[in-house]
Amino acid sequence: MTTDESRVSLRRFLERFTASEAEIDAQELRRESAECGGVPAQQCSRGQVVSVAGRLRTVVYTPRTNLPTLEADLYDGTDVVTLVWLGRRHIAGIEPGRHLTARGRVAMRDDRKVIYNPYYELDSPK
Repeated sequence: MTTDESRVSLRRFLERFTASEAEIDAQELRRESAECGGVPAQQCSRGQVVSVAGRLRTVVYTPRTNLPTLEADLYDGTDVVTLVWLGRRHIAGIEPGRHLTARGRVAMRDDRKVIYNPYYELDSPK
């Protein structure tokens, strides 16, 4: 091992040692998202068709008078994309903490990235 390689490995060790749990979790999610072929949520822009992978942070049923919605925040370690299923009250497997890959066109709602009625694949529980 050369001195440059040992410096890099020491730096990585110190970064992991001093990083918070949230930072380590975000790094792991970014790595898993890249392995699944997902586009980082931070790089997604309005109108773009993307595939994003990550972990569901929250899942909320929003009863509206004309159209109920099921909304889930997908976090991939860089940013959050809100997945919205129109006319749905519940979807089996869509629950907080679940890993999934979602595909669809990105829209903006209240300065947040949203994908309406995404195609999704549930990843196996870890």
